[in-house]
Amino acid sequence: MPLSSSASRSSLTEQPPVRILRKSSDSGAPLTSVEALLRCVYANRGVNGVATAGLGALHPVEALHGIDEAAALIADQIGCGGRFVVVGDFDADGATGTAVALLGLRGLGATGVDFLVPSRFAHGYGLSPAVVEAAAERRPDLLITVDNGIASHTGIERATALGIPVLVTDHHLPGAELPAAVAILNPNQPACGFPSKHLAGVGVVFYLLVAVRAELRRRGWFQGGRTEPNLAELLDLVALGTVADVVTLDENNRILVEQGLRRIRAGRCRPGLRALLEIAGVVLERTTARDLGFAAGPRLNAAGRLEDMSAGIECLIADEPVTAMRLAQRLNDLNRERRALTAEMGADAERLIERLGADLGTLPAGLCLFAEDWHQGVVGIVAARVRERWNRPVIAFADGGDGLLKGSARSVEGLNVRDCIDAVDKRCPGLIERFGGHAMAAGLSLQRDALAPFQLAFADEVARALGDAPATRELLSDGELAGPLLSLPTAEALRVAAPWGKGFSEPLFDGVFELSAVRVIKDRHLKLRARTAASPPLEAIGFGLAELRGQAGGHAHLAYRLAVNEYRGLRMPQLLIEHLAPAPSAG
Repeated sequence: MPLSSSASRSSLTEQPPVRILRKSSDSGAPLTSVEALLRCVYANRGVNGVATAGLGALHPVEALHGIDEAAALIADQIGCGGRFVVVGDFDADGATGTAVALLGLRGLGATGVDFLVPSRFAHGYGLSPAVVEAAAERRPDLLITVDNGIASHTGIERATALGIPVLVTDHHLPGAELPAAVAILNPNQPACGFPSKHLAGVGVVFYLLVAVRAELRRRGWFQGGRTEPNLAELLDLVALGTVADVVTLDENNRILVEQGLRRIRAGRCRPGLRALLEIAGVVLERTTARDLGFAAGPRLNAAGRLEDMSAGIECLIADEPVTAMRLAQRLNDLNRERRALTAEMGADAERLIERLGADLGTLPAGLCLFAEDWHQGVVGIVAARVRERWNRPVIAFADGGDGLLKGSARSVEGLNVRDCIDAVDKRCPGLIERFGGHAMAAGLSLQRDALAPFQLAFADEVARALGDAPATRELLSDGELAGPLLSLPTAEALRVAAPWGKGFSEPLFDGVFELSAVRVIKDRHLKLRARTAASPPLEAIGFGLAELRGQAGGHAHLAYRLAVNEYRGLRMPQLLIEHLAPAPSAG
């Protein structure tokens, strides 16, 4: 049942309505011990007992359709000294997947391994004919895609014409027909019975390397002085790519992430990842999945968003700490630039939305936004933030040159945005130039003069799937914490209890608090102190919630996460406020 909701909206500049719901296993009584708390949290996520098993519990390699053929193909080339070119993607999943492929192939004994990453601005996404031409100059005996390729029909046709075999490793949703590659590894292809459909691109590459090692072992490759590599040494990068790509953390992915985090905390991670975390102020021994997603991931992604992901890949594969730190500093500078662009474009987006709502009387079910000076590399972040605020699927477009607009889509739960775009393409053939992606995120391009009809068609298709008015945003709470549990030991236990993320959400709690010392910082964030009758005052912050300042008087109902705040060596519990509303007693 709903525990609270925000006041009805009176204008488009106010926070959309939110309901806080208790998850089914919550009894309604405040949780009073850490053990009971963890049992409740795990049960709410469908897990009894430990949240994460060991590597031995991973789904078997042979469950991936096509893995034997792909492993044999690579083993053949390693055995004869063949040359590999890895073609990655320009996001964190593609960068980590490319780095894992390079390090893994070299560790397995490949002598000629190179990589190529398409430019977001010059080539666009995937293995295009132009990218194949660039790769052909390096004379590969085998071209391996990472985190792309499942929709690259024309690129693979061009490679075939040039006599270059292509092995596709990808996890994006395929179209009606698969490309004519010599082998395809993708848990989402129709013939694949792999139990987890949520492997990130870097996870697919890791599985491939494990299969190649087994094939080489069978062939006796590691006899005669060759060292068999410990591929678990790559799990720090697998964890980073998995978390940064925001794939669902099912049991298989939680194992991969947890094992990677253990290596990072033990100081056994790549110098480049260590440098990215250190620059972000993360203490290596206390690294969490949140740190990968909000500290290391954005800095790595900044290279692909604003320039070229090659710098990110070089950082991840660097062996020398000095080189790794130099590259990480460059990525950090790019991330600062990216943040400034995001702030400017976000303000533009809010103005566009207010104008759109004023013109139409209400916002469409699906939003398409475009401004002439928006940056291609940042529209995905803007789409995600608008989606979070307005609880609607959003596509943000930027000028892609040559009369094209390039868009990045973000969806809401219950709507497969890639399928939605596909439906528009089928209903309005010729409107979209190309598209691809996931259920929750996709990319597309279209002619500039197609934007207006596409906006209408997209909104209609979303309304067909979800209804005209999006449902009230719901926050699912794990229950109420008793005063004694609002403490540093509880926050510490929750921090390391599991790798939290999409599909295995970080614990969220709710309760009524007395608020004091309320203030707005940096014009966007709400800072305050909160206490219950049984707890001392706690520092609390609501990022991006400055507009709720008027509801933060006296007592309020908070939905929050209990976190650890570290400042100048002092560690204390802190509430990260997700939502705030007047307490029921306040009327």
